[in-house]
Amino acid sequence: VIIMAPALLILLGATVILRADSLAHKKSLLLPPTNFTIKVTGLSQVLLRWESNPDQEPVNIELGYHVRINAPQEDDYETRNTESKRVTVLHKGFSASVRTVSWTGQPLPPSSWVSAELKAPPGSPGTSVVNLTCTTNTTVNNHTPLKPYQVSLHCSWLAGEDAPAGTQYFLYYRYGSWTEECQEYRRDTLNRNTACWFPRTFISSRGSDPLAVHANGSSKHVTIKPFDQLFALHAIGNDDQKPTTEWFLIVLMAAICFILLIFSFICKIGHLWTKLFPPVPAPKSSIKDFFVIVSSEKTASTETEIEVISYVEEPGFETLEDSVF
Repeated sequence: VIIMAPALLILLGATVILRADSLAHKKSLLLPPTNFTIKVTGLSQVLLRWESNPDQEPVNIELGYHVRINAPQEDDYETRNTESKRVTVLHKGFSASVRTVSWTGQPLPPSSWVSAELKAPPGSPGTSVVNLTCTTNTTVNNHTPLKPYQVSLHCSWLAGEDAPAGTQYFLYYRYGSWTEECQEYRRDTLNRNTACWFPRTFISSRGSDPLAVHANGSSKHVTIKPFDQLFALHAIGNDDQKPTTEWFLIVLMAAICFILLIFSFICKIGHLWTKLFPPVPAPKSSIKDFFVIVSSEKTASTETEIEVISYVEEPGFETLEDSVF
């Protein structure tokens, strides 16, 4: 027993150390988020939302989250928020994953992933619209001063190859928080909607948000598969440049008239100043400007003496009349 006592003490100490290490490791372990959901909030728009794990042990670091978009197009980003809004096409479905990461402080291994998925909407293959194209046109709106530019939208498409006769398509657009359904369609020879015209929209002519366009359909025979597409406004760049040119010419003419008015005013002020305060002429030099010849002639009368002073100017100078004193 005496011989075994040291061994027992060593085993007991090792057990305590292992338990302490295990407890410390458990406290520093990052747990995955919970209640991860994906919700459609608009045309081509989803909201990803999750919650921090309630069983997460307190750690001396700030937590963040690593989000990975798996479909329809891969993307990765990090955030400190517990929700994220994404603009994406949805006719192919949507899936994403999220995990907990250390945001600041001592780096810790990230948690495991949790995932959520939106299934692709139902519909028969080959029935959705194809070759969807859209263009915008910006013109000057003289009737609404608060909104000087008006943006119209025109979209066209072709019917799906496997769409049965009698299929009808409908088109919507979303820009920002505003969604609108088309009211003016153009039809093909089979009486199917193949083009849409929005004479006035809520699209900003100088905005940077993507334009989301959604087309769905109906048929008595099959379920028509919907189709989404995103457009960058600068890429669909059909603006009317004439109003801009006209405004430029108006501003240019106004600027020229203003400059001429200021110049005329300055000239009038200068002329009036000259009249009120005429400049004092400087005395001429007797050596450089003229010669003085003094001739004294005595007349026959001894009572009168006439002195004639003649001013002879150099060439190019003014000649003064003779003065008699």
